[in-house]
Amino acid sequence: MALVLDTGPLLADIDASDRHHKACSELILGSRERRVIPSPVLPEVDHLARTRLGPDAFGALLRDIRRGSYDVEDLTPTDYERVEELLATYRDLRLGLVDAAVLAVVERLGEPKLATLDHRHFGVMRPRHVDALRLLPGV
Repeated sequence: MALVLDTGPLLADIDASDRHHKACSELILGSRERRVIPSPVLPEVDHLARTRLGPDAFGALLRDIRRGSYDVEDLTPTDYERVEELLATYRDLRLGLVDAAVLAVVERLGEPKLATLDHRHFGVMRPRHVDALRLLPGV
């Protein structure tokens, strides 16, 4: 089992002033599972952290990745195929690459849950392997 992490919880964990900081930090630090970051999430976290918190904010996450606190999960060719399907299926949601890639990784890993603050997209999308994802933290 793994805790797959979307952008929101990672950014909230970095930003102590974020209203979801405590819940996200507790979720991430309290997880005894493999913590997985789909690779397309990293540039998004980098951009948002730099924009909101300054040029050094992303460095802590990179150090944690180097220390083995997180596994970065690259997309496979099958994931890219699924991303394309999801972008077409959820066109009306204005779904982007990152969210589609996160769902593709969650499906490939067979995870019934996802660490995300994006209930707008992930609350609507239907994964192939479960009726609906359990979205964490429950905010």
